[in-house]
Amino acid sequence: MRKYEEKKYLFENIKDHIYPWVKEELRDSKAQNGKNISEKDTPIVSFINGLSIIFVIKRDEDVYEVLKDNMLPPGCDVEALYYKACENLARDVEFVFANTWYGGFAVLADGWHEGSSLCLKHIWQVCVDKLKDDLIIAAPTRETVLFAPASQEKVVERMVSHAEQAYDQAKDKVSRKRMLFSKDRKELTAYED
Repeated sequence: MRKYEEKKYLFENIKDHIYPWVKEELRDSKAQNGKNISEKDTPIVSFINGLSIIFVIKRDEDVYEVLKDNMLPPGCDVEALYYKACENLARDVEFVFANTWYGGFAVLADGWHEGSSLCLKHIWQVCVDKLKDDLIIAAPTRETVLFAPASQEKVVERMVSHAEQAYDQAKDKVSRKRMLFSKDRKELTAYED
């Protein structure tokens, strides 16, 4: 029996429990089998700023398993898998916005999926509509996503400092690089200083 034929991995049984995680390094300290993630045996989607998206299966309240190629049926479309994972994320995870002490904002979720918010364009569209400004976004760790209105330079500077500290202290780092969500173009791109 192949792995994808096992009850634990039948696509019908796992498809509603798959989520996207944004990663810079292909490892994760908390996910089952997350220490040795390889492009050779793991479905991966390229993202902006040199980041990648891996997929995880939620197994229990705080248990996630990295999805491997041998867990998927032959011919599984990775792009369709990405859209399904984002759909699951939007359905199951509540994202809340909090003010930071320096005037920026943080995305709060469940401690697992804050970084995954980068995959959900509608979140960022709501923010630019409310703030009426482009957003500078930092995702230093899986559980830390910060943003600030682009026109508020001092706030952006403080956010960058906060993000650097979070990145330096984290086990599950995402990125030192920043992103821009443009209110006019309505898209997330790499941010160039």
